[in-house]
Amino acid sequence: MMKKLLVASLLFLIPCQAQAFERYNRVVKYDKYFSKYSKRYFGPSFDWRFFKAQAVAESRLVANVKSRAGALGVMQIMPRTFKEITRKEPGIRGNRSQPRWNIAAGIYYDRQIWNTWKAERPFRDRINFMFGSYNAGKGNIIKAQRIAKKEGLNSNLWKSIEPTLRRVTGRRSNETITYVKKINNIKGVLR
Repeated sequence: MMKKLLVASLLFLIPCQAQAFERYNRVVKYDKYFSKYSKRYFGPSFDWRFFKAQAVAESRLVANVKSRAGALGVMQIMPRTFKEITRKEPGIRGNRSQPRWNIAAGIYYDRQIWNTWKAERPFRDRINFMFGSYNAGKGNIIKAQRIAKKEGLNSNLWKSIEPTLRRVTGRRSNETITYVKKINNIKGVLR
């Protein structure tokens, strides 16, 4: 009975969440940056709305939001990560508190992570590996992938990482799994 109630409440919440994310179609002030830096780092055919969805999940597109850990801005970039990115990518010249450069740095960082996940896998899984790595750290996803492989799972599929990630990051794995799902849900409603 309890399980049916839980499933029913989740089915009710999913459309509500989708409706809540619809409003971000009207928030367009940063769309030019998502589009520009998506083209620069991923090419013209890559859908920039993946990165807008990520930013909605990270900050709800609030430029001055700062996490307890010190991540800042639309894409929630950590200070050390931003410094490393600006050292590697001279095209990112501003500071991480400026939305343009925060978005550029976030998408550049996504590209670096994307390059890690070159193994043969469906596009959607590669996206999920990228976002999961952005959230949990690439090393943690690699560890979960090794566990999945040892257990005979297809370690190139995100669905194989979800059950093994908990052994690597503990309860924080729920945050990462929810984060990836949230980005996919948001992307599904962005136009």
